[in-house]
Amino acid sequence: MGRSKTAKFADNEANRHVIQPDKPLFGKLCGRWSDQYFNNDHDIVLELACGRGEYTIGLALRFPDRNFIGVDIKGARIWTGSQHALHDNLVNTAFLRVHIQNLGAHFGPHEVSEIWIIHPDPRPKSSDERRRLTCTRFLDMYKQLIKPGGFLRLKTDNTGLYRYTLDVLQSRPDVHIHDATDDLYNSSLMAEHYNIKTKYEQEFLAEGNMIKYIKFSFKGHL
Repeated sequence: MGRSKTAKFADNEANRHVIQPDKPLFGKLCGRWSDQYFNNDHDIVLELACGRGEYTIGLALRFPDRNFIGVDIKGARIWTGSQHALHDNLVNTAFLRVHIQNLGAHFGPHEVSEIWIIHPDPRPKSSDERRRLTCTRFLDMYKQLIKPGGFLRLKTDNTGLYRYTLDVLQSRPDVHIHDATDDLYNSSLMAEHYNIKTKYEQEFLAEGNMIKYIKFSFKGHL
């Protein structure tokens, strides 16, 4: 799929699977994804900072009775997943081009059933803590968006982000950690990720890195 950024942006503009600024539905789907986009009442699952959208597409193919939305600000990244969705005519798939911190403007309270955070930028500098997708301000936002009983999942190769996330989650009385491992592929949790691997994860594994995984929910949502 070798195309220039300009060509990819043009493809995104024409692709019905991509919701981005200047398109008619952009900013108008908050609380209305089920009836205005998917035309069903199935669960909505988010992949945050989705990049090429491997999980969005992989899960959509496995679970046609659920709706999947990949979220990323980089149009050239979501082009790959959105092209797969277009070519496979996946009616349960969308890609939303926004900054993660603005999710509250695009999803209503408890509109989301599950959230996947797959190999996000670990933001290792202390000055970048507020940009980590598992810091307190993001967790507070996710809590408003996710339905009672909804799971949130982190998958990362980065030991620092894994330990940081565990510390943050364990410090919150409103969080219940269901599963956590620092070596997913040598644990009993293999089925948890449906054996979907991103391009970068395959590279991490080839370099001998262990993949970490956390599954959690918010108390009071159980």
